[in-house]
Amino acid sequence: MDERLRKEVANWLEFYREMGIGDLNLQGSESALNNETAQTAPPVLRAPQAPPVDKDSLQKPAETLKARFSAPTLQAAAAKAAPKSLSLFEATPAAPGGEETLEKIREDLGDCHRCRLSSGRKTIVFGQGNPHAEVVFIGEGPGADEDTQGFPFVGRAGKLLNRMIQLVGMKREEVYICNVVKCRPPGNRTPMPDEIEICSPFLMRQIRTIGPRLICCLGAPAVRTVLGIKEGITKIRGNFYDFGDIKALPTVHPAYILRNPREEKLLREDFQKIYDFLQTPQ
Repeated sequence: MDERLRKEVANWLEFYREMGIGDLNLQGSESALNNETAQTAPPVLRAPQAPPVDKDSLQKPAETLKARFSAPTLQAAAAKAAPKSLSLFEATPAAPGGEETLEKIREDLGDCHRCRLSSGRKTIVFGQGNPHAEVVFIGEGPGADEDTQGFPFVGRAGKLLNRMIQLVGMKREEVYICNVVKCRPPGNRTPMPDEIEICSPFLMRQIRTIGPRLICCLGAPAVRTVLGIKEGITKIRGNFYDFGDIKALPTVHPAYILRNPREEKLLREDFQKIYDFLQTPQ
């Protein structure tokens, strides 16, 4: 194959790859492109799954790619792919029979035996704090200290959370703290999907009743439950998301900082964002 034909075939291969057509098959060996003495017939390009290509777009491949990756196109694709974070929230109506209160939700929860976690718990850890708080902190599940005392975040992770709350000029009594599940998972393991599915409607009712300005999701399980986002927590932490007319801020769980003390700056940075948010007028 002469040099001119070799370069032309290579250019077309690169063009199709940029167009997103990855399943190209060549009849003949790819090494023939680099063998100037090869006497085989020119390779045949096959793209059986490729969509029809407009002749004009072939004449101007750069413009075609520019159009595909223009800002409006990317924004539309991002909007289409955005997680539907309100699906569970909207599917969890308030209990009938009058105004919803945290006391009513706790009464409906009762001596819960709806999932397997009830068999190993000592105490249901419903939540604690201001029923009209501006900020709701949501963790993963109760630990050993929480299971014994019946309150969320009272162990070592809770002490760190208290310190961070003070950094934003607030007291623990001014915020509301709860977890995705109300009973301690065995060995402090991550709650299973079916356990979260059973317990999370009570969490959604709590959020609806409190009506906070901001939800702070502490750790990946809280982020997945509230926002439906599955990306790693270190990638999305510190960014604000919409949860209806409520803002949500993912950050790392305080227990992560206890295991990695050098990463405390991550928590401090995100709590500084909470402070800045609360300073803005509603």
